[in-house]
Amino acid sequence: MPNILTLNKIAACGLEQFPADYVCGDAVESPIAVLVRSASMHETPLDPATIAIARAGAGVNNIPVDACTQAGVAVFNTPGANANAVKELVIAALFLASRKIADALTWCKTLKGEGENVGKLVEKGKSAFGGPEIFGKTLGVVGLGAIGRLVANAAAALGMKVVGVDPFLSDAARAQLDASVQILASNDELYAVSDYITLHAPLTPETKHMIASETLAKCKKGVRLLNFSRADLVDSTALLDALKCGQIAAYVTDFPTDDLIGIDGVTAIPHLGASTPESEDNCAIMAAQQLTAYIERGEIKNAVNLPAAALPVRFVKRLTVIHDTAKVSADAIYAAISQTSAFSATFTRKDVSYTVADYTEIPDIVPLLKLDGVFAVRVLP
Repeated sequence: MPNILTLNKIAACGLEQFPADYVCGDAVESPIAVLVRSASMHETPLDPATIAIARAGAGVNNIPVDACTQAGVAVFNTPGANANAVKELVIAALFLASRKIADALTWCKTLKGEGENVGKLVEKGKSAFGGPEIFGKTLGVVGLGAIGRLVANAAAALGMKVVGVDPFLSDAARAQLDASVQILASNDELYAVSDYITLHAPLTPETKHMIASETLAKCKKGVRLLNFSRADLVDSTALLDALKCGQIAAYVTDFPTDDLIGIDGVTAIPHLGASTPESEDNCAIMAAQQLTAYIERGEIKNAVNLPAAALPVRFVKRLTVIHDTAKVSADAIYAAISQTSAFSATFTRKDVSYTVADYTEIPDIVPLLKLDGVFAVRVLP
């Protein structure tokens, strides 16, 4: 009876994906897996029984991924499950950045009680909230993953000229882009030509504060910036300076911080990108299915710290080993087992490998546990 610990409210349709004998809840003990949305796990010790964590969403900044890898815990996310929800909010943000809609709505509320004067006051005050159309303008998309591609295609359909940059863009992903989308060689090229810039890059040491004083200086004066990816992609101090001097005309972000709230030119949205029932359902279903496949069969799909591993569905007994690629080779693992398997394969991602072997009877695994660099050994079922 496997236990699944839920650290946030998870859509019921997701929990229904688990087999009937699984127990899901926020107070279960010795969980074999954890299902989480936004709750931080950095301060929570990993339970020795836990073999996997699934994030019902794309970002995994709330999960101690490196520590999980060293403990042999797989960390999954759900790329693309919330992509349409975020895309729709980004398109709304294009209009919010242009037309001062949020400020206009706030101002309109101040007219309550003016009676017959409302019409005249509206005509007199509306000029303060004017702004350009997006049609014919250039949108620069930094990062053409699942969300970035949808945003690029939607903006092109609205009549914008779209340019994009993504050093990891595959041929398959490129084929999903509208034919009018132009791929540029560098961010600097994108900054130079874009009237609007939208960020869809992951937060890494290399991308932290990718929008800073030096990059903003390369942008068109009056550029409008959207950030629906991660707050720390933008240096807020540099951003505020750029707003004051007019280098940036508007900033719309899904990540409010104290220094941004209430600043002219900033529209702060309370992290609503994936807050749709459809998105929450999609993420929960994908996360639960990925956990089930890993728990039941050892299959790996959309893990952020382990290689993908498509495995035979049918097996009698299965042995899986997560190990340091440099310290322990697949040959060393097979030698330690010293028994012929019906199926075997090793999958590698960067410094971590995943070796799988199927047997009629599982051999002695004690020699495996003694190998330096072996993070986890598991026997299925």
